[in-house]
Amino acid sequence: MMTGLELQSGNAGFSLIEVVCAVLILGIALVGLTQGITTALQSSKDSEVQTRAVLMASGLMESLRAEGDLEDGQTDGQGDGGLTRFTWKESIEPTRIDGLHQVVVTVMDQRSGKSLYELQTLLFETPVDTTLTGTGGQSPGGARRQGGSGNHRGRSRE
Repeated sequence: MMTGLELQSGNAGFSLIEVVCAVLILGIALVGLTQGITTALQSSKDSEVQTRAVLMASGLMESLRAEGDLEDGQTDGQGDGGLTRFTWKESIEPTRIDGLHQVVVTVMDQRSGKSLYELQTLLFETPVDTTLTGTGGQSPGGARRQGGSGNHRGRSRE
């Protein structure tokens, strides 16, 4: 009669082929998992860059809107603060309607020169109110803005 110890000794453990197959399957699964994580991280970074470009373009457009003094021509510059990775161009062109300008703001990646985001809109010039009395034609808040400086917000006119 055979004891339990003798029965198990002939069938105990895994064969070398079974171990190699298990390691191969595990390796393939880890490679797939690593690629999935890498793709997700790259996607997240691309999304962050795109969001920053959109915010920069929107900020530039709102600055133009707030300033109200629209000079036809092109302006370019580089981002500052946390946006030094970007360069930008503003293009202001007149339309057929007097006082209405087409404004295009393009944000580009400084390294590649690739356009990341373009924002277009139409803006009216802020009319100068010459009927104000006691201010010499100036706005109630202070001196009337002089056009042609071209260097506000670090811009340079072409």
